[in-house]
Amino acid sequence: MNGEAAPNRPDAPASMRPAPVDPPGDGRPAAVEFRGVTKIYNEGTPREAVAIRDVSFTIPDLPDKGEISTFLGPSGCGKSTVLRMVAGLEPQFPPTSGSVHVLGRELVGPGADRGMVFQDYTSFDNRTVLGNVIFGLECRGVPKRRREEEGREWIARVGLDPRRDAAKYPHELSGGMRQRVAIARTLVLRPRIILMDEPFGALDPATRLDMQDLLVRLWREVEATVMFITHSVEEAVYLGDRVFVMATTPGRIAAEIRMPAAEAPARETQVEPWFHEQVNRLQAQLEGIEAAASRPGK
Repeated sequence: MNGEAAPNRPDAPASMRPAPVDPPGDGRPAAVEFRGVTKIYNEGTPREAVAIRDVSFTIPDLPDKGEISTFLGPSGCGKSTVLRMVAGLEPQFPPTSGSVHVLGRELVGPGADRGMVFQDYTSFDNRTVLGNVIFGLECRGVPKRRREEEGREWIARVGLDPRRDAAKYPHELSGGMRQRVAIARTLVLRPRIILMDEPFGALDPATRLDMQDLLVRLWREVEATVMFITHSVEEAVYLGDRVFVMATTPGRIAAEIRMPAAEAPARETQVEPWFHEQVNRLQAQLEGIEAAASRPGK
């Protein structure tokens, strides 16, 4: 339920209170800002393809809070292009035209202020869980004792057992455990912006709900800005403080919808009437986008 439809009464349940509106301008630069961004792959060749066109949006940098923005849309709408562009990764970055600003500065490439979690279980197979989690700290030259202490702390914070799991190798872990390791490896570096490209898409439904709850808990602790890509309407509604709905042909922002902040665990939230209303609304919007894209001449 977005802020317009949610009841605005002091006695309203926490999960039904509207999300706060963006604070008035105080001179603080946005966490992420796209200004008329277009990305064309293989421009000027027979293989030319427009990934996104004239995309503009702003995600505020909320002090001592942060925000989760979810990006929802059909395959091929440019969600991953947007996310990887914020990460400064080639070939998505740089944009063909327009500009991307992060924390008030025009983006020039990857940076330590951003961390990314992918859908694939990215890990170093020859490193233990602890070795994977502390890899970034090692690259930064953090002393061994300190980085191992921080690594063990983060192993515990993502719900693993440092004594039992730290010495395991990736092939000994379930999919959910490997994603917990990936999240710990990202958050141990304390990025201001966390980029997540369908990180729970390959998990079974029960584990996926557990991981959503874990993300909300950790996000509240680190107070970072999160950009989260998903194909799941339910996941977008539960996690998102705001949902960006994307459309295809070409990839673009079709809608930006404010959501209530996540308060209750995923399993409890997903049985509430307001949640089903919002999911149905977004699902109908997505179906309309896909129908429009399939019409002749589109």
